[in-house]
Amino acid sequence: MKNALSWIFVLFLVVSLLNNCLNNTVQKEIRQKEGFIANLRKLYSSGDSSSWPKPILDPETRETFSEIGHLPETEFPKDNLYSEDKALLGKVLFFDPRLSKSNQIACASCHDPELGWCDNRTFSFGHDRQLGSRNAMTILNVAYARSLFWDGRAGSLEEQSQIPIQDEREMGEHIDMAAGKIARIKGYEILFEKAFGDKTVTKDRISKAIATFERTVKSSSSKFDQFIDGKSDVYTNDEVMGLHLFRTKAQCMNCHNSGYFSNQKFENVGTSLLGEKGEDLGMFLVTKNPADAGKFRVPSLREVAKTGPWMHNGSMLTLADVIQFYSKGNPEHGQKRSTVHQGIALASEKSGMVRMLELTDEEISQLEAFLRTLSSKTERITPPELPK
Repeated sequence: MKNALSWIFVLFLVVSLLNNCLNNTVQKEIRQKEGFIANLRKLYSSGDSSSWPKPILDPETRETFSEIGHLPETEFPKDNLYSEDKALLGKVLFFDPRLSKSNQIACASCHDPELGWCDNRTFSFGHDRQLGSRNAMTILNVAYARSLFWDGRAGSLEEQSQIPIQDEREMGEHIDMAAGKIARIKGYEILFEKAFGDKTVTKDRISKAIATFERTVKSSSSKFDQFIDGKSDVYTNDEVMGLHLFRTKAQCMNCHNSGYFSNQKFENVGTSLLGEKGEDLGMFLVTKNPADAGKFRVPSLREVAKTGPWMHNGSMLTLADVIQFYSKGNPEHGQKRSTVHQGIALASEKSGMVRMLELTDEEISQLEAFLRTLSSKTERITPPELPK
């Protein structure tokens, strides 16, 4: 009996010692983790990006890399300088459905200011309720984009603004017909005179006015902007870790860098579905270069929490889906990598930057937490009264 009690006592002591050791180890790991995050918080909120930990970049990214940070001041082209009157005219035209063939679809129909300046649909409805073939990109911060549309077919906002008006699936009107309708509306005369010096309505003036207004659609200060400016307490620990992962292990910085959170390039991430239903040849349709098959513009991540669904085809319904997609390196199916288009054999050559990352569930959650800090407060825009 005494032996049994002795063994029980010894076992109790051993369990107690092991439990204490385990608790001490856990506590030590917690303190180390908290200390690591506290140091990251201090560095990232210092106001000096040169003190941040070095980002993990692929070789092909290093030459053109630009550190994430604030959006710069908006620049207006020399042949279309800003004026308040021109921006006001552009805003009115942006909301005027009379630019469309049916007189029912405005630019704002697909770029709703209350929906992140997009429409949160997989594909937008256009003329005669036709579905578009790609997800409508937000126009928030579009002033910083060097090329427009998913495939880069427009090099300026002035050029871009005419394309939806004339697209049969979108607004379905000829730009000259649209300009003629606007010219016949008496109330527009004073707006054009203030914006351009006389009452003449032309398609180029319509384009310039809309482009001027669109360049004013800019994000206000986000939680991210406040954090890197020194408000260190606005970020949670998960958001701090998400920022660090974004720049390091998750390697998001390869494509999403600068204050615009885009490298302004075109990348193939394996979503073109070549040879399958939903096939989209991407940039190839513009350049006719087989190497561009399946490439799409790298979108800005500013306001990303507001602008879903994501990808050119709206195939991702949650931010977690998007992060999982990249964490797994997009294991695209072999049979969806090739097609023949107008006698030209095309193959999907996925970027080498899209590869297995093996992010944990916690890391995916932290990345999502950080991405949500890139969105600013929604500003309510009052639609203008349309001229008669």
